[in-house]
Amino acid sequence: MSHPAPYPVALADEITRQLGQLSDHLSQLPPPQAAQVIARVLDPDNGVLGGVTHLVITGSHFAKSEAERGALPAEVWLALGRAANELHDISLDLDEHQDLLQHLGTRPATSAAKPPAPAPLVVRRRR
Repeated sequence: MSHPAPYPVALADEITRQLGQLSDHLSQLPPPQAAQVIARVLDPDNGVLGGVTHLVITGSHFAKSEAERGALPAEVWLALGRAANELHDISLDLDEHQDLLQHLGTRPATSAAKPPAPAPLVVRRRR
């Protein structure tokens, strides 16, 4: 007979399940609501991305302690540290767009006679 998962493991499983549900809902939302959800998720201080970044930083501290006592290879600590740094950098990059996403999410829906022109997704640099 298996033992029930300790609370933190069950919590991690529940958060993973809820993130999947959020992804499913996000794909069905109208653009203003989707923008609101994305803005909240990407909030570096109070959003999911900030929380995951903090969690990986905490994991890196744990891995460092375990690597110092020989229970984990140093590569695990280094990989978690790199992941924490990359997530932090990504948060900073996305934070630049936070206001735009929030504004899009609060903008009233209008029925425009002419739809806006699509923006290019790739910007070429001049040499």
